[in-house]
Amino acid sequence: MKKILIYNSGGGLGDSIQIISLILSLQSHYKKCKLFYLGSHKNHFEDKLKEYGIKIDTLDLGLQYFGFRWSHLLLAKINFNRKKLTSFDLIIDLQSKLRNSLILKRLPAVNFYSTTFNNIFCTKKIKFQSKNHIENLSLFLGEKIKNIHFNYNKLPKVLINEAKRLLPKTNYIGFSITQGNEYRKKSWSIYKFISLANKVLIKNKIPVFFIEKNQEHIIEKIRNQVPTALFPELNSHMQCPALVTALSSRLDQAVSIDNGVMHMMGLADIPMIVLFGPTNSEKFAPKNNYVKVLDSKKIHGTKDIESITVEEVYNLI
Repeated sequence: MKKILIYNSGGGLGDSIQIISLILSLQSHYKKCKLFYLGSHKNHFEDKLKEYGIKIDTLDLGLQYFGFRWSHLLLAKINFNRKKLTSFDLIIDLQSKLRNSLILKRLPAVNFYSTTFNNIFCTKKIKFQSKNHIENLSLFLGEKIKNIHFNYNKLPKVLINEAKRLLPKTNYIGFSITQGNEYRKKSWSIYKFISLANKVLIKNKIPVFFIEKNQEHIIEKIRNQVPTALFPELNSHMQCPALVTALSSRLDQAVSIDNGVMHMMGLADIPMIVLFGPTNSEKFAPKNNYVKVLDSKKIHGTKDIESITVEEVYNLI
């Protein structure tokens, strides 16, 4: 393998963080291979996620929202040829929309991996038993690819030291409560989080909230009802996702809804309780051994995340 292209249609930071393990695993297995990233949005590893140190080149075909416009079915190959690019040894399609896969398939490649439409686009007809792309690729390529997880100890020392300054003690429990994308109701009531935060005080835990600075009204509500709560990011001039991961490594445990911060916390490989409503917990929950999932669809038969009770979460702490 000399050239591999990874296509990621998700635009959120969490969507990019989710593929870190895949990138590291491929780079470890194919040490002389050049990896390229093609996204419907920007390559976050070159800006907002750069402190994680993930090195992957961007394939820029000059097509905004790649895969989401039918015109790309024609333009993808034209723009590829105009740039005088050579074909890939492998293209990895990480999404499952029929239109996007059809467009991506226009790019020349020896091997094409995709789970779209029952794997119909794959150059090798294999029935995958797993939802893990690394396991599937091992089967697809006939090579055992070792799953390499992100090592948070390799974060920049300045961030690790800042996390120690902000959270110098032990017995911290983190809470991530806000969602970035509002088109689906993924948030659990702030009042339930406040109730939970007060309950963990009985166990001598210190509540730590991860909330954006612009959420002043939420921060004020929490401060009024949980006076001992900490908001470490508000006390730092450093603002980046990697700091969230460094801070998370200081926690004993974390509770989060399905959002970008959940994925940042997951990279710290800490015990977590993650709450899911309308979204797919099997697809989006962090992939480590310490994650406990509360999925309202499986527990209560509804996509309404509010059906999850405070007691159900507290019992897992």
